[in-house]
Amino acid sequence: MISAYKNCLRIPELRKRLLITFGIIAICRLASLIPCPGVNPAGLKSLFGSNKGEGGVMDLLDLFSGGALEQFAVGALGIMPYISASIIMQLMTPVLPPLERMMREGESGHQKYNQIMRYVTLAICVIQGVMFSSAMMNPGRVGLQTENPVVINPGFFFVVSTVLTLTAGSMLVMWLGEMITEYGIGNGASLIITVNIVARLPVALNSLFKQVFGGYATGDNQLTIIHLLLLIVMFCVVCAATVALTQGVRKIPIRYAARRVASIGGTTAAQTSYLPLRVNYSGVMPIIFAGAILSFPMMLLRYLPADWKIVKWVAPLIVYGSAGYIILYGLMILVFSFFWVANQFNPIKISDDLQKNGGYIPGIRPGNDTANFLDRSMTRITFAGAIFLTALAILPMLLSKWVGVQPLIAQFFGGTSLMIIVGVSLDTMRQIEGYLLSRHYDGFMEKGHLRSRRG
Repeated sequence: MISAYKNCLRIPELRKRLLITFGIIAICRLASLIPCPGVNPAGLKSLFGSNKGEGGVMDLLDLFSGGALEQFAVGALGIMPYISASIIMQLMTPVLPPLERMMREGESGHQKYNQIMRYVTLAICVIQGVMFSSAMMNPGRVGLQTENPVVINPGFFFVVSTVLTLTAGSMLVMWLGEMITEYGIGNGASLIITVNIVARLPVALNSLFKQVFGGYATGDNQLTIIHLLLLIVMFCVVCAATVALTQGVRKIPIRYAARRVASIGGTTAAQTSYLPLRVNYSGVMPIIFAGAILSFPMMLLRYLPADWKIVKWVAPLIVYGSAGYIILYGLMILVFSFFWVANQFNPIKISDDLQKNGGYIPGIRPGNDTANFLDRSMTRITFAGAIFLTALAILPMLLSKWVGVQPLIAQFFGGTSLMIIVGVSLDTMRQIEGYLLSRHYDGFMEKGHLRSRRG
């Protein structure tokens, strides 16, 4: 594997793409350090110091922005508006026929589709910019506590300037992500999120060592060395399980009948291939959907009087890490896993394409029988993958609740963060391995090669 990394620098095209990628990532990280105008650093420190570590929406947004939200930096929105826009477009494409036709028009259709996605990203940036600026001016209204004022001169002009700054920063990060996809090593948006998450790893490790060794001399340490060793072993096991979940597929054999080809004046031999059905077809989307939907009721309840009966009854059930939250979170992940597969996986279309190309599944009749077989197979695979994904998603909350691990540390033991890191890392290594193998160099593995997740 070390020789593979060395060989990356011997290929001029790959070396150029890697340098471009590293340079763009450095610019993205710089955008997370420049604060927006009009904010008070002492107020920001007080705000995030008193409301951090609860594992709620604020910690998750700060994690995805690479700490930019904590600084209320130009890149505080990060790449997430673009990711949200792409998810919305993917969900709306099967519903709206014009979008579906647009995707079938080739390169020109893809350009129109991407342009619409950029407009949706712009609208999300403006909405989130207004929400963030209003929250900074009046933190108590959304349930946040601070000793010092966060905004120096609150008012309309602060909202306008902040919305423009955050929107421009997010659109810049979106454009940089597209540049990584086109001129770098690909997966620009996903790679930026991964780098932002990994950027918080030193802070998490520092917090972990403080929990273990901070009060070791006085006996006040929250975790012991035994806990640390167990966490390291658990991290390795969870990483291996995440890789297995991400790469796991069921291969459905496909056989193509022999066909007569006029150009060669003969017939081609029958071919055998396979259709890979991914165990985790929906990826990390169910976790994102479930977390986003559960965050809205808590935000709405913060605007209601605390003495109302509905607030007293509902609020404890949806507090992050509570038993009610874990149960609802797990059930919603299961539901959204099947929802995403039902929305994106079309067994009828696959069956029709196989029949047009002369392909069939051995032992299964073409047409409706093939579609029903694929639907049953995908349902069973999705059920197993959804159970695994749910266990992986709630593991950080269980570690934080039962073991006492801080939420920032627990995020790296499962959930959205680990799924994104593992998935994007595998895709990036696969693309680099493609360059190496095309130039007759060895890949990252001694036997075989990395399998694509987009099978």
